[in-house]
Amino acid sequence: MSLLFELPATPSVAVIGETARYPVRRVFCVGRNYAAHARELGNAVDREAPIWFNKAPAAICNSPAAIPYPPGTQDCHYEMELVVAIGAEGFEVSIDDAMSLVYGYACGIDLTRRDLQNAAKAKGYPWDTAKDFENAAVIAPITRAAAFGEPSEQRIALTKNGETKQDAPLSDMIWSIPELIADLSRLYHLAPGDLIYTGTPAGVGSVASGDRLEGRVDGLEPLVLEIAAA
Repeated sequence: MSLLFELPATPSVAVIGETARYPVRRVFCVGRNYAAHARELGNAVDREAPIWFNKAPAAICNSPAAIPYPPGTQDCHYEMELVVAIGAEGFEVSIDDAMSLVYGYACGIDLTRRDLQNAAKAKGYPWDTAKDFENAAVIAPITRAAAFGEPSEQRIALTKNGETKQDAPLSDMIWSIPELIADLSRLYHLAPGDLIYTGTPAGVGSVASGDRLEGRVDGLEPLVLEIAAA
């Protein structure tokens, strides 16, 4: 079979202690998974079901990185997140079995064009252009699950230019990792290469050219992102 043109290579993420990289198949994200973050943006805390949205694999940006300020926005925000890397197939898995699908974990940032998101929300439109754009899914190298352990009281934090902006325990999540995986597996046939960005704690804010972001989750490789000129 011949192709009219070649596409870029499949995005991939480094794995701590491995020479082989983790290829990215899909990127799933959950919104409003920390109550304090939902409240800081004036949103209701929805405990009926997780709120899902997607980013294209082309949005993957490997840390450490320096990226241009994103186009089409005057108010780009950082959202520090724990990322779950799926390593096994699963469909309609139970909460009790969900963790068997996990390959590893990583620090991530969900960059958001907040002005576009607010405009879309006001009209009842989808968030797509606010969430899915080049370099919008930042990720640090993956740590295997066995080396990290169970997500529980580890702290997730982000500094901007050395000042702490976000800091909370992972236990503040409304939906736990097993609950997120089980719910997502009702909607999709999960498979190796699927990443899940699990939501952000309170303290999100805007970035500007010249800013340096450093994100951490206890036990994982830190994330570093610098914002250059547009």
